[in-house]
Amino acid sequence: MGLQVWCQDEAGPYQAIPQPGAGWQPEEQPARQPHEYIRNGTAKLLTLLRPASGEVRARGVETAPNAVLHPWLKAEIAQILAGVEAPAQRQDWAEWLGYQLNRVLPPIRMLLIWDNLAGHKSEEMVLWLLGQGVVPLYTPLSGSWLNMAESVQRILVRRALEGQQPRDAREVIRWLEDTVAGWNRHPTPFVWNGKRRARRRRARVRRLGGSGAAVPNGYSIAA
Repeated sequence: MGLQVWCQDEAGPYQAIPQPGAGWQPEEQPARQPHEYIRNGTAKLLTLLRPASGEVRARGVETAPNAVLHPWLKAEIAQILAGVEAPAQRQDWAEWLGYQLNRVLPPIRMLLIWDNLAGHKSEEMVLWLLGQGVVPLYTPLSGSWLNMAESVQRILVRRALEGQQPRDAREVIRWLEDTVAGWNRHPTPFVWNGKRRARRRRARVRRLGGSGAAVPNGYSIAA
């Protein structure tokens, strides 16, 4: 339909303490973490992902209430929509989604995948999105894994923090934002039903003597 799809999520909080995981130290020279440390704050990462291209827009913050998230998200969406032409569509699309409004809305220009949180459904924020031609689509309860922003966050956070010891929240934020900048130099698109899922499906299938026949789910032939 020519619509851009973006996913938004807030990752964290991440503490400014020694982080577990593999590092990039030379062989036989492992990183040594102190057994005593001070908890110098936490940080979160506001993330906006376009799965089709892998582009990430992100900002590190120490807290992420609506007063911080909503202005940042509005600014990012406005910047994205500045370069998006509105497709020719009917103007009453909001009624199809159950929104009863007393004003005519612009054509749809973006789909926003969002977690099912109360703050994401505030009247002021939803009306602003609809007024920009942005349709918020909420993941079902216990279904936040459907939000691909969580997938890229796991990758970014692992690259930024694993095996490291940030000294304070500002250092966590700087490392996260630097990792996002590095990611955007060569972004990786995200797709459903990719090669990894195909490998997992093949692993669950029991092959029969090298032939083309197979038994699904590892069941025996007698079953």
